[in-house]
Amino acid sequence: MDQVSIDGMNRSLTKRALAGAAIAAAISLVFVAASGVLAQGKPGDVSGVWWSVKYSPKLEIAGGGEIPYNDKGKALYAKNIAGLKDGSIKDEARHLCVPDGIPRILGNPYPFKIIHTPGQTTIVYELNRVFRIVLMDQPQASAHELEIAPYYSGHSVGHWEGDTLVVETAGFNEKTFLDATGAPHSDQMTTVERIRKINGGRQLEDVVTVNDPEYLTRPITARYVYDPHPEVQLQQYVCGEPHRDISRVPGVTEARRARGG
Repeated sequence: MDQVSIDGMNRSLTKRALAGAAIAAAISLVFVAASGVLAQGKPGDVSGVWWSVKYSPKLEIAGGGEIPYNDKGKALYAKNIAGLKDGSIKDEARHLCVPDGIPRILGNPYPFKIIHTPGQTTIVYELNRVFRIVLMDQPQASAHELEIAPYYSGHSVGHWEGDTLVVETAGFNEKTFLDATGAPHSDQMTTVERIRKINGGRQLEDVVTVNDPEYLTRPITARYVYDPHPEVQLQQYVCGEPHRDISRVPGVTEARRARGG
């Protein structure tokens, strides 16, 4: 190979190297820019693995007392309680391991993980391997779409109010309970969650407001608190098989005793 050919090859290789470096630099800038946008979009940063500080099979509403059902809601609740007792009604979330729905899943005694990505917050629950997609800064789905495609966990959109993640959810089906006692809700239910860190960032709080004009006489609010567990990895939950020990969560042992388990 003559010197001219060698010089030409070297120039070609140099151009390719420079082009590669330019591409790498551009990609790096894109990731940096995306990270900057993401950081600006999640001022509270509630990402991480969280675990409830307690468990209650019954929905504990703010102010105490019973769920304020109207006559239609009371009748259905009584029917559910009796059916769960005599076996004519199944708790499908435990029988078939379908999603618990909201607000029931918020108080479950297994860990969950919150993940922030551009335009979306994803909440992954170990229990029943449920995941919720929260579209950020997007309008809620149309009334038509919510009606024709209801879901166990509903359809969620979110936005930030300061350091609080606000999640609005609608489009639920009627196949879930509000809690483990069989408390019903209709497909008209909507929920609003306000999720933020508390106690200097050492805990996470989720205050959910439930509105159901078909069964409730007024909206109700419940509060859930979680501890961070960065050392915990979510496990694959297999319905009907032995799983992680959750007896450490206050309320779990008492609930098992109450149902004779």
